[in-house]
Amino acid sequence: MVTVLPLFGPVGPEMLIILLVLVLLFGANKIPKLARSTGQAMGEFKKGREDIEDELQEMSDPTADATSTTTDSEPVVEETEESDTETETEKAN
Repeated sequence: MVTVLPLFGPVGPEMLIILLVLVLLFGANKIPKLARSTGQAMGEFKKGREDIEDELQEMSDPTADATSTTTDSEPVVEETEESDTETETEKAN
């Protein structure tokens, strides 16, 4: 009979010691709150990572939608409006 022992990570008694230390440090009432906030943070991190991966994929995709190019060109339109305003002021002087 061959048994496979994990090379990394807490197993058996080590896990019990870790749980005991957590209870002593944070108290039994705060551990569920800590676990909940950790889960929410991990979810937000995963969501942000997926958003960045989607953006990178859209940027590398040569057949990008026209809507993505119009959103990129919007700041350029704002810059031209500012330059038009400056030209009108210069004409008034």
